[in-house]
Amino acid sequence: MSKCIHNLNHALWRRSRKTRLDAFSVCRGVFGPTGGPAVLWVLLLLLACGGCSGSKKYLAEKLPADFHAVPIENAQTLDLTKLATSTIAQDLIAPGDVIEVSISAGLAATDTTMFPARVTDDGSASLPVVGLVQLKGMDLQEAEAEIAHQCIRRGLYAAPHVTVTMKRPKMHRVTVLGAVEKPATYELRAGHADVLQAIVAAGGLSEDAGPFVQIRHPGYSHPTRSSSEAIASAPRTGDEIQPASAELIRDELQVQATSGRALRVNLASAATENPKALHLEDGGIVMVEKQDPKPIHVLGLVRKPDRYDYPITEELRMLDAIALAGGTDNPLADKIYIIRANPAGGEPILVEGSIRKAKRNGKADLVLAPGDVVSLEQTPQTSFFEALRIVGFGVSGRAF
Repeated sequence: MSKCIHNLNHALWRRSRKTRLDAFSVCRGVFGPTGGPAVLWVLLLLLACGGCSGSKKYLAEKLPADFHAVPIENAQTLDLTKLATSTIAQDLIAPGDVIEVSISAGLAATDTTMFPARVTDDGSASLPVVGLVQLKGMDLQEAEAEIAHQCIRRGLYAAPHVTVTMKRPKMHRVTVLGAVEKPATYELRAGHADVLQAIVAAGGLSEDAGPFVQIRHPGYSHPTRSSSEAIASAPRTGDEIQPASAELIRDELQVQATSGRALRVNLASAATENPKALHLEDGGIVMVEKQDPKPIHVLGLVRKPDRYDYPITEELRMLDAIALAGGTDNPLADKIYIIRANPAGGEPILVEGSIRKAKRNGKADLVLAPGDVVSLEQTPQTSFFEALRIVGFGVSGRAF
């Protein structure tokens, strides 16, 4: 008898269903398959066992605001258009562009002169015969009219026909890494090279993208492998330069900033706080940080106790966690304990919840935080139900 009681107590305190079944097997072995006095001892012991925690608990519906889960920012919902910092229109001539100029003074082919010209930093282009012509900020038609005007004003042609085409706009090579759909190195129009265009070129943010982006301008020091060497050796296809290896994509580029050449910005507020910081230089790197919240653990009287990933795109509540773990096959299961890390440090926070309350009151269905431990607790009622089910099955050969 004493051995049976000892095994039962041990099983109940461990709160393991398998162990409880082993303990009941011991009792049946001592008193026989029909139960006898064992049934009375089982019921008395189960009813005597309840919660064992003597520490301070908070009720889910009355949890102080300081201990509430902090909402996870969903980068997918951000209005990225606010990040645009274009300094010139797409079709306007800018320093560094290479244009092709054709000047025709007659009908014969020999009367046509064609030549390329690079726009200098001051916005002018040096044209053979014609000389310097200021073209910065003009579209192609305006550039044609300006060159024709200068030809006439300088006495070079009486009525020239001028054609200007964009041969090669100035491009910035920008590497985009981290939580984007297509990490790689891309060429962006110099006046449009900003964080928004870099993210768009890389196919947009991935599902695990967080709101923070690291921007590294040329002039930082890299502690290990040189990313510039890897980029330079990468095969080029169109406007995209494929990384030399997948290693470059996964490289977190732990950078030591020099002279403020690296910064970390929040996409939700960067457009209003420091829009100039979003502009990218040639050779810049954009690292979209991944959001990797800690998983939750669901234990106790659930069908599938396990560790579960915390979703980024939606909030996770107490009842959601129970559902993730397959629910429970004990209709009397109600009490839930949530163990949460204390944001101020120190001892973890213990929160008591109720399935019945959560179904009636949204405030009682507590929003979980990453790293929470959720336990569907054993109570005298659930133990009594399991005892009846197990003993009943042992007596009749079927579950009642």
